[in-house]
Amino acid sequence: MIVKEVLDEELLTLAEVKEMLTQIMEERREESDEEQVYEFRKALSHAEVFAKLSADDAKELVGQLLEFEKMKPVIAVRITDILPQSRDELRSIYAKEKFTLKEEELDAILDVVRQYL
Repeated sequence: MIVKEVLDEELLTLAEVKEMLTQIMEERREESDEEQVYEFRKALSHAEVFAKLSADDAKELVGQLLEFEKMKPVIAVRITDILPQSRDELRSIYAKEKFTLKEEELDAILDVVRQYL
């Protein structure tokens, strides 16, 4: 597939992608009985396997994470997709940042994430 132009760009969690792809699949199924393109099936399969939350819960978690001082949208989405359960896992997500988080900040983020496990 060749993309000619990017019309819009938006950060999405895997759960949101799964919901969108499922909706597209159902719409296409209603229109015709043709089998889905290989890439589409693989993307949907990946989203189904790795999405751990519902789309609504994922949006809610991202919103709560963005309330933290040192939280960027990209990191909030990554945390929502991975759902880290330890400080080390969380530190690995922040590894490329130019700052480090204090133990209290890590624990506060993990407490929010644990509400969704």
